[in-house]
Amino acid sequence: MSGKIEVATFGAGCFWCTEAVFLNVKGVQKVESGYSGGKIKDPSYREVCTGTTGHAEVTQITFDPTIISFEDLLEVFWNTHDPTTLNRQGADEGTQYRSVVFYHDESQKKTAEAYLKQLEASKVYKNPIVTEISPLTNFYKAEDYHQNYYALNSNQGYCQYVIRPKVDKFKKQFASKLK
Repeated sequence: MSGKIEVATFGAGCFWCTEAVFLNVKGVQKVESGYSGGKIKDPSYREVCTGTTGHAEVTQITFDPTIISFEDLLEVFWNTHDPTTLNRQGADEGTQYRSVVFYHDESQKKTAEAYLKQLEASKVYKNPIVTEISPLTNFYKAEDYHQNYYALNSNQGYCQYVIRPKVDKFKKQFASKLK
Protein backbone atom coordinates (compact mmCIF):
# COMPACT_ATOMS: atom_id res chain seq x y z
CA MET A 1 0.00 0.00 0.00
CA SER A 2 1.32 3.39 -1.02
CA GLY A 3 0.07 5.28 2.01
CA LYS A 4 -1.69 7.66 -0.39
CA ILE A 5 -5.44 7.84 -0.05
CA GLU A 6 -8.09 9.66 -2.03
CA VAL A 7 -11.74 10.44 -1.45
CA ALA A 8 -14.72 10.17 -3.80
CA THR A 9 -18.28 11.36 -3.11
CA PHE A 10 -21.26 9.89 -4.95
CA GLY A 11 -25.01 10.27 -4.73
CA ALA A 12 -26.86 7.28 -6.17
CA GLY A 13 -30.19 7.25 -4.40
CA CYS A 14 -30.45 5.88 -0.89
CA PHE A 15 -27.09 6.07 0.86
CA TRP A 16 -27.78 2.78 2.68
CA CYS A 17 -27.69 0.98 -0.69
CA THR A 18 -24.64 2.79 -1.99
CA GLU A 19 -22.70 2.28 1.23
CA ALA A 20 -23.47 -1.46 1.25
CA VAL A 21 -22.06 -1.80 -2.27
CA PHE A 22 -18.88 0.25 -1.83
CA LEU A 23 -17.95 -1.39 1.49
CA ASN A 24 -17.32 -4.57 -0.55
CA VAL A 25 -14.91 -2.96 -3.04
CA LYS A 26 -11.24 -3.92 -2.85
CA GLY A 27 -9.13 -0.85 -2.05
CA VAL A 28 -11.95 1.00 -0.29
CA GLN A 29 -10.86 1.80 3.25
CA LYS A 30 -13.91 3.62 4.58
CA VAL A 31 -17.41 4.57 3.48
CA GLU A 32 -19.42 7.24 5.28
CA SER A 33 -23.04 8.10 4.57
CA GLY A 34 -23.85 11.78 4.58
CA TYR A 35 -25.25 14.80 2.80
CA SER A 36 -23.72 17.08 0.15
CA GLY A 37 -24.70 19.84 -2.20
CA GLY A 38 -27.18 21.69 -0.06
CA LYS A 39 -27.59 25.19 1.22
CA ILE A 40 -27.85 24.74 5.00
CA LYS A 41 -25.05 23.80 7.34
CA ASP A 42 -25.04 20.37 9.02
CA PRO A 43 -28.57 19.26 8.08
CA SER A 44 -30.40 16.42 9.81
CA TYR A 45 -31.87 13.42 8.01
CA ARG A 46 -35.33 14.76 8.71
CA GLU A 47 -34.44 18.11 7.08
CA VAL A 48 -32.84 16.47 4.03
CA CYS A 49 -35.90 14.22 3.57
CA THR A 50 -38.09 17.28 3.07
CA GLY A 51 -36.26 17.89 -0.21
CA THR A 52 -35.96 21.60 0.60
CA THR A 53 -32.32 21.77 1.76
CA GLY A 54 -30.79 20.98 -1.64
CA HIS A 55 -28.66 18.16 -0.22
CA ALA A 56 -28.26 14.75 -1.81
CA GLU A 57 -27.83 11.56 0.19
CA VAL A 58 -24.24 10.59 -0.59
CA THR A 59 -21.51 8.21 0.35
CA GLN A 60 -18.00 9.51 0.87
CA ILE A 61 -15.53 6.80 -0.08
CA THR A 62 -11.93 6.77 1.15
CA PHE A 63 -9.82 4.57 -1.13
CA ASP A 64 -6.28 3.57 -2.02
CA PRO A 65 -5.74 4.58 -5.67
CA THR A 66 -2.96 1.99 -6.05
CA ILE A 67 -5.61 -0.73 -5.51
CA ILE A 68 -8.74 0.80 -7.05
CA SER A 69 -8.82 3.79 -9.36
CA PHE A 70 -11.34 6.61 -9.32
CA GLU A 71 -12.40 5.46 -12.80
CA ASP A 72 -13.09 1.96 -11.44
CA LEU A 73 -15.19 3.51 -8.67
CA LEU A 74 -17.12 5.42 -11.34
CA GLU A 75 -17.77 2.13 -13.14
CA VAL A 76 -19.26 0.68 -9.96
CA PHE A 77 -21.22 3.89 -9.32
CA TRP A 78 -22.80 4.05 -12.78
CA ASN A 79 -23.57 0.33 -12.87
CA THR A 80 -25.24 0.03 -9.46
CA HIS A 81 -28.02 2.60 -9.83
CA ASP A 82 -30.20 4.01 -12.59
CA PRO A 83 -28.54 7.25 -13.76
CA THR A 84 -31.44 7.99 -16.13
CA THR A 85 -34.12 8.73 -13.55
CA LEU A 86 -34.18 12.33 -12.40
CA ASN A 87 -34.38 12.66 -8.60
CA ARG A 88 -35.47 9.06 -8.18
CA GLN A 89 -34.12 5.59 -7.44
CA GLY A 90 -36.78 2.90 -7.26
CA ALA A 91 -39.47 4.01 -4.84
CA ASP A 92 -37.23 6.73 -3.36
CA GLU A 93 -38.18 10.06 -4.90
CA GLY A 94 -36.91 13.60 -4.35
CA THR A 95 -33.87 15.75 -5.09
CA GLN A 96 -32.06 14.08 -2.18
CA TYR A 97 -31.97 10.86 -4.27
CA ARG A 98 -30.42 12.42 -7.39
CA SER A 99 -27.58 10.82 -9.29
CA VAL A 100 -24.48 12.94 -8.71
CA VAL A 101 -20.68 12.81 -8.72
CA PHE A 102 -19.27 15.46 -6.38
CA TYR A 103 -15.70 15.82 -7.57
CA HIS A 104 -12.87 16.74 -5.18
CA ASP A 105 -10.42 18.11 -7.74
CA GLU A 106 -9.96 18.87 -11.43
CA SER A 107 -8.66 15.37 -12.16
CA GLN A 108 -11.83 13.76 -10.77
CA LYS A 109 -13.95 16.24 -12.72
CA LYS A 110 -12.22 15.41 -16.02
CA THR A 111 -12.36 11.67 -15.35
CA ALA A 112 -16.07 11.78 -14.48
CA GLU A 113 -16.91 13.93 -17.51
CA ALA A 114 -14.94 11.63 -19.84
CA TYR A 115 -16.58 8.53 -18.37
CA LEU A 116 -20.03 10.08 -18.76
CA LYS A 117 -19.30 11.04 -22.38
CA GLN A 118 -18.15 7.47 -23.08
CA LEU A 119 -21.31 6.05 -21.45
CA GLU A 120 -23.53 8.36 -23.50
CA ALA A 121 -21.72 7.45 -26.74
CA SER A 122 -22.07 3.72 -26.03
CA LYS A 123 -25.88 4.05 -25.80
CA VAL A 124 -25.88 1.59 -22.86
CA TYR A 125 -28.97 3.30 -21.48
CA LYS A 126 -32.20 3.67 -23.44
CA ASN A 127 -32.94 7.03 -21.77
CA PRO A 128 -30.63 10.05 -21.34
CA ILE A 129 -28.24 10.01 -18.38
CA VAL A 130 -29.15 12.73 -15.88
CA THR A 131 -26.18 12.36 -13.52
CA GLU A 132 -24.96 15.71 -12.24
CA ILE A 133 -21.20 16.34 -12.04
CA SER A 134 -20.56 19.11 -9.51
CA PRO A 135 -17.75 20.35 -7.27
CA LEU A 136 -17.86 19.13 -3.68
CA THR A 137 -18.62 22.18 -1.57
CA ASN A 138 -19.63 20.42 1.61
CA PHE A 139 -20.03 17.00 3.20
CA TYR A 140 -21.92 16.44 6.42
CA LYS A 141 -21.72 13.00 7.94
CA ALA A 142 -25.15 11.52 8.53
CA GLU A 143 -26.34 10.50 11.97
CA ASP A 144 -24.63 7.44 13.49
CA TYR A 145 -27.61 5.14 12.95
CA HIS A 146 -27.17 5.59 9.15
CA GLN A 147 -23.57 4.36 9.18
CA ASN A 148 -23.01 0.72 8.15
CA TYR A 149 -26.81 0.46 8.02
CA TYR A 150 -27.14 -2.71 5.95
CA ALA A 151 -24.67 -4.71 8.04
CA LEU A 152 -26.34 -3.64 11.28
CA ASN A 153 -29.94 -4.05 10.06
CA SER A 154 -29.77 -6.82 7.45
CA ASN A 155 -32.98 -8.49 8.65
CA GLN A 156 -35.05 -5.31 8.28
CA GLY A 157 -37.54 -5.37 5.37
CA TYR A 158 -35.95 -2.59 3.31
CA CYS A 159 -32.57 -4.29 3.64
CA GLN A 160 -33.96 -7.68 2.58
CA TYR A 161 -36.02 -6.50 -0.37
CA VAL A 162 -34.09 -3.49 -1.70
CA ILE A 163 -30.47 -3.50 -0.52
CA ARG A 164 -29.69 -7.22 -0.51
CA PRO A 165 -30.65 -7.83 -4.18
CA LYS A 166 -28.58 -4.79 -5.18
CA VAL A 167 -25.54 -6.04 -3.25
CA ASP A 168 -25.97 -9.58 -4.62
CA LYS A 169 -26.16 -8.26 -8.19
CA PHE A 170 -23.08 -6.10 -7.58
CA LYS A 171 -21.10 -9.07 -6.23
CA LYS A 172 -21.87 -11.12 -9.36
CA GLN A 173 -21.15 -8.27 -11.77
CA PHE A 174 -17.97 -7.08 -10.06
CA ALA A 175 -16.46 -10.27 -8.63
CA SER A 176 -12.95 -9.16 -9.59
CA LYS A 177 -13.28 -5.98 -7.51
CA LEU A 178 -14.49 -7.63 -4.29
CA LYS A 179 -12.55 -7.57 -1.04
